[in-house]
Amino acid sequence: MKTIGLLGGLSWESSSNYYKIINSYTNELLGAHNNAKSVMVTVNFEEVEKFRRADRWDEATEILIQACKSLENAGADFIVICTNTMHKLLPKISPYIKIPFLHIAEATANEIKKDSVKKVLLMGTKFTMQEDFYKSILEDFGIEVVIPNLENMDFIHKVIYDELCLGYVKEDSKNVFKNIINETPDIQGVILGCTEIGILIQQDDVDVRVYDTAIIHAKEAVKKAI
Repeated sequence: MKTIGLLGGLSWESSSNYYKIINSYTNELLGAHNNAKSVMVTVNFEEVEKFRRADRWDEATEILIQACKSLENAGADFIVICTNTMHKLLPKISPYIKIPFLHIAEATANEIKKDSVKKVLLMGTKFTMQEDFYKSILEDFGIEVVIPNLENMDFIHKVIYDELCLGYVKEDSKNVFKNIINETPDIQGVILGCTEIGILIQQDDVDVRVYDTAIIHAKEAVKKAI
């Protein structure tokens, strides 16, 4: 069994979810007392966030490079970044790291392709929804990506940072998210493209197929490890 390197703390809410999914899925596949072999480095989200808020991405990148080096030195065979947004920095991080990364968008795209789904709504931070680092990977797999309008995008972004990353689940926010999904025409699925959104939205809440990136990414890590 390979050792999974988990870059956590982005936020810790989703990191704890990754740890639970990875170990429970390992046991589901292997039985007995099996759990995953893993190491986790947890950064302080506020330290990364203050650079993000100031648009000082190079300094945020340096924090993540050092964390990934720690995972490498601790014996990880590959790295899972437990967040969607910070994959935007992966091209700047990976040249400094010798072990491979398991990309969350690629894992998600593969899962969508298995279902022959062609058109999806992407929900996440504004960086994930608006920039190309994530959407371009999905489009390379032949998946058409729809993003919310600007008003809804602002709302989703605010809920992620001001509520979900802090562990708050509010029914009013849940209802707005559900309405955004259910009222988007012609989609076959929705990507919960922030690893915290799965705290708020589950499959039973909406009419289309839900792709929870935290679950997909974590389970793919287990498959790679065993």
